[in-house]
Amino acid sequence: MTHLVRIRLEPLGVTLEVERGTPLQDVLFPYGVEFPCGGQADCRGCRVRLVSGELLASLDEQLILSASEIEQGWRLACRGVAEADITLDIAQWETVILSDDSTFEFTPREGFGVAVDLGTTTLVAQVLDLVNGRVLGVRTALNPPAAWGADVMSRIQFAMTAGGAEKLAATIREQIGELVCELLEGRASEPQLTEVAIVGNTVMHHLFCGIPVEPLSHVPFEAVRDGLEVFSARDLGWTCAAGTPVRFLPCFGGFVGSDILAGVLAVRMHESDEVVGLVDLGTNGEIVIGNRERIVCASTAAGPAFEGGRISMGMRASTGAISEVHLSGGRLVCHVLAGVEPRGICGSGLVDAVAAGLDSGALAPNGRLPGKGAWSLAPPVSITQADVRELQLAKAAIAAGIRIVCRRRGVEPAAVKRLYLAGAFGNYINRASARRIGLLDFPLDLVHPAGNTALLGAKLALFQGDGSEDYAYLRARGEHISLAEDPEFMDIYVDEMGFPSRD
Repeated sequence: MTHLVRIRLEPLGVTLEVERGTPLQDVLFPYGVEFPCGGQADCRGCRVRLVSGELLASLDEQLILSASEIEQGWRLACRGVAEADITLDIAQWETVILSDDSTFEFTPREGFGVAVDLGTTTLVAQVLDLVNGRVLGVRTALNPPAAWGADVMSRIQFAMTAGGAEKLAATIREQIGELVCELLEGRASEPQLTEVAIVGNTVMHHLFCGIPVEPLSHVPFEAVRDGLEVFSARDLGWTCAAGTPVRFLPCFGGFVGSDILAGVLAVRMHESDEVVGLVDLGTNGEIVIGNRERIVCASTAAGPAFEGGRISMGMRASTGAISEVHLSGGRLVCHVLAGVEPRGICGSGLVDAVAAGLDSGALAPNGRLPGKGAWSLAPPVSITQADVRELQLAKAAIAAGIRIVCRRRGVEPAAVKRLYLAGAFGNYINRASARRIGLLDFPLDLVHPAGNTALLGAKLALFQGDGSEDYAYLRARGEHISLAEDPEFMDIYVDEMGFPSRD
């Protein structure tokens, strides 16, 4: 009897051959399936659908999934084991990764360089001709540590286990190295690779650089060291560009990483006469308010609701996700990504749905969902009272953070002349809905989606002289504050839990 079984992945059209008894978690992550709770069966985030074959539902799955879901073939990938040939539908995990095509001013230099945005979930790398600033190639991938949890705190917990930090560092370095080598393939006649610039949040910075993350696991969340870290490609075990310097840009402070420092560079906050803001909406939301004179930054634990996490039918923005909701003639109209039957709802759809619920009266200003059960959006997708509460927690954390950072900068929110939204969620969120729920209390014409500012900032870093810039001048004018230690944070946070009235 053969010891190999086949796993067919649709709609990818990929067939895997694995040893009988192989956990699905070990093989599905490279194909986009995420494990938000790190494979602990504490969420529904790794759902896949069994199309054919036999894959029995475990006791854990029977406790988390409904009987109808199990009958429809839904399973938790973190609990599945390949015992026989099966076909799985993983269409909901198709992902569009935000890159950057911005034009920018630069001082030409010889050679070419690679800019890398090391995100919590995804990786983007671009190779540029440093003479003319032209992007010569782009590669994207999922960030391997996402297999051990969707949020940075899950990564920290895993890193604190025996051998965990070394394993995470090795997987990150290897994946980035593969992207760099792919970008360099067939470019032997090009000028020499001059530099690789990497940006990421503080946890990714520490894991990649081999810095202990334990101090980031508790208040006051201070880094052991957060400055510029320099390696050679050879030191990292890369098979190409062995002598090339690889520089991980410095963090701004605390949980505000070099991805935000890069964002400040990208929107030119440090050159602005007017006070402007930069907000990255995610599990760990970062807020920066300032100008050329002084910049104040902070991070706040918003939770994963903006990314579909901890939402009963939440998913990321991929095939089958309700991404937009609006009222038309008194009824709900939902847009589903890729035009297929709805499978769940992503963060932008959730914000829209709650805004529509407030306008229609389906939701009270305190967030109460009248009646029992769930509010149906587009069958079979609905949201529950717990879903609304998760969004309230997330939006209150961001709104409170903005108020406190503005206060510490010495300005009222109304004095901010422009607010830039960084990252994928900020790029796709409906600004009117965000204002309606009290997430971003700014006039709509002042709120500007800024795309992947982390990647743009990393590209700008490639043109900084000989690459030895540690951005001391920028960090010196910046002040990082800890919201957890602010005596007014909890009061303001509670105040922001409610939704604005229709007026």
